[in-house]
Amino acid sequence: MAKVLMQGNEACVEGAIAAGLKFFAGYPITPSTEIAEGCAKRLPQVGGHFVQMEDELASMAAVIGASTTGAKSMTATSGPGFSLKQENLGYACLAEIPCVIVDVQRCGPSTGLPTAPSQGDYMQARWGTHGDHPMIAISPATVTESYMLAIRAFNLSEKYRTPVIFLMDEIVGHMREGIEIPSPDEIEIINRREAGNHGAYKFAYRVPEGKISLGLKPFGEGSRYNMTGLMHDYAGFPDNSAENARELMTRIMDKINHNLDDIVDVQEYMMEDSEYAVICFGGTTRAAIDAVNEARELGIKVGMWRPVTVWPFPDARLKALQEKLKGIIMVEHNYGQMLLEVERCMQGKVPIEFIGRIDGTVIPPSEIVEKLSDMAKA
Repeated sequence: MAKVLMQGNEACVEGAIAAGLKFFAGYPITPSTEIAEGCAKRLPQVGGHFVQMEDELASMAAVIGASTTGAKSMTATSGPGFSLKQENLGYACLAEIPCVIVDVQRCGPSTGLPTAPSQGDYMQARWGTHGDHPMIAISPATVTESYMLAIRAFNLSEKYRTPVIFLMDEIVGHMREGIEIPSPDEIEIINRREAGNHGAYKFAYRVPEGKISLGLKPFGEGSRYNMTGLMHDYAGFPDNSAENARELMTRIMDKINHNLDDIVDVQEYMMEDSEYAVICFGGTTRAAIDAVNEARELGIKVGMWRPVTVWPFPDARLKALQEKLKGIIMVEHNYGQMLLEVERCMQGKVPIEFIGRIDGTVIPPSEIVEKLSDMAKA
């Protein structure tokens, strides 16, 4: 185990490489620039490839193409670039192509404040592309998590044959702290399964029990099959029947929804005896933990509850807290996007207060403590 001083964006690169990253397509965009720079330097050292693309649409397309050849692939962006990736992201969802998309969020909309923190892409991470589609999104809160959860993003992508969004933000991406990098034998790596569809036009998308396709043979290895953004049959060819569309869409949604226990992860801090909860994710987590510690010194029984897997949202885990909580404070750097999910889960049974930021500044612990004190006195 090695101890190093590392930036969040740098840790993302190293974690991705530890997971087996072999192809990156993209280019620098604040505040994700260090990811492209790191991949340009590190991938050639491990037998991988970095390609600086002409735009974000092409970047996402190149990542999809590289993944179909069997290479673990990633792109990274922020703000406007994330918007441009959405059409091809939908293609990857329907064609069931594993890949990781890193979004280091910044203050928007449009060009906004490129160097300022934000968590305004939360809803876009789930609903950015059109149509119903499966989505997994993971949000790290520390540099250590930027490393370890980057590995988990690849593992989930390969296991469930789906794109995974690594939803960072400027705070975490540019934070520097000491981390311990585990040795390779301490890390679980999940590699892609292959169905063994030798020959032409076999059932490339044939599905076993569990509703996850067995895997496509990599392009260039002797097997031929079709790949399309249209509704398709088991051989990958377009099939416009209502029955096929219903079966296909149900399957790609169920492969996520039926495996929530494996996918969903939550961090709880001092929640055992809590009467109040501060809910947060990503870069707001440290302020929330500090606020919990200060409020505890004031005699307020409060804890921190944080979705690590932000999509699918941990509905069941949050609903289980309904009976014990007297109040919730939702803290996020946006206008209230995760707040909508919390309100949906609580169903009006628990009072909820909101603290948000949309001006590029950060939320201090003192503001959370003040709100907690007012809630406890009410």
